[in-house]
Amino acid sequence: MTSAPSDGPLKILIAADTYPPDMNGAARFCQRLAQGMLARGHEVHAVAARNDAGPSYAGIEDGVVVHRLRSHKAPTHPYYRLCLPWEINGEVRRILEEERPDVVHVQCHYMIGKSFADTAAKLGIRLIATNHFMPENLDPFLPFPRWFLDIVAKNSWRDMGKVMGQAAVVTTPTPLAAKAMHDHAFLRQVLPVSNGIDAAKYEQLAGEELESPAHPTVLFVGRLAQEKHVDVLIDAVAKLPAGLDTHLEIVGDGEVRPALEAKVAEVGLGDRVRFLGLASDEELRRAYLRATVFCQPGTAELQSLVTLEAMSASKPVVLADAMALPHLVDEGRNGYLFRPNDSTDLADKLRRILELPEQERLSLGKTSREMVNKHDLGVTLDTFEALYRGTDYTALTV
Repeated sequence: MTSAPSDGPLKILIAADTYPPDMNGAARFCQRLAQGMLARGHEVHAVAARNDAGPSYAGIEDGVVVHRLRSHKAPTHPYYRLCLPWEINGEVRRILEEERPDVVHVQCHYMIGKSFADTAAKLGIRLIATNHFMPENLDPFLPFPRWFLDIVAKNSWRDMGKVMGQAAVVTTPTPLAAKAMHDHAFLRQVLPVSNGIDAAKYEQLAGEELESPAHPTVLFVGRLAQEKHVDVLIDAVAKLPAGLDTHLEIVGDGEVRPALEAKVAEVGLGDRVRFLGLASDEELRRAYLRATVFCQPGTAELQSLVTLEAMSASKPVVLADAMALPHLVDEGRNGYLFRPNDSTDLADKLRRILELPEQERLSLGKTSREMVNKHDLGVTLDTFEALYRGTDYTALTV
């Protein structure tokens, strides 16, 4: 394997199975990583599926050279695109041979990630791998019984180990996710590296006036997917004392939105729940700032960038006690954990925050903001830049 230059600009290729305009944590991380490395003077290429039918092509997107590969619509997902190996493998090799990047950074072990990992390894190009995936993410799109899904999960972990095991360094956002990869994908060394957050981006600007809701507001941001369990949050809001007049804002879109809208009508919250759909960066920032409390009921979160964003906006949080989310809660000091899928427990934890005097609630939010500092995006970029240049991961403190 060739080594990257120890100093000077690098040519970095980020291979991602999902990238903006897709809206999910992995896509947002890849974009932040690309923009961060570009700002540091490196040449950055990103490779992802094209978002419509047609041949592969390349173009400049916000300064990054983005290669879009031929793809096909997934029949069970609103926007995910499938890249077939026999259609993209030759294109992947051509890109690597023409561009000759100093390092390839794959973000998944499926499709594009697998093709680039295998080809980079054959060509002797330095390879870094980051995992944002949990097998549970596939369950809503595979209409099979549980026993079959368990087989799929086992094979997916095995494939992850095989593909990512070719990399010089494997990373994932949290220690808990690293342990899961060690236990199930049998990867010996996995380095936890936070996805990172530019916390200042979500703070209230000096002199900025914000709309002041006439009622307490719970906010959810994310894909409207089965594993996010937004239905549990809707049930919880319905169980809150009527005197609180709690409203719920839901930012995002996805395959379960029609079912969630039906759920809202079923529990009689039609006038207190707003589906805001996909939001611009500025709309999202303002949604965080006007919220009273942020909730993430998902059970397959490897880190949850949206929770870090809400904490950056100084919001208390109520999160499911599942996967990596407990890392983001200091119980009683910035929010609470609740039992996954338990809407009664979630309602109780939300009520505790909503009934607090304003100053005590602001104190919870202040603690959230302080906790975000260790997830600073600059530290994340420093870490990956060092890994790209060949720094031994054991020498890194993250």
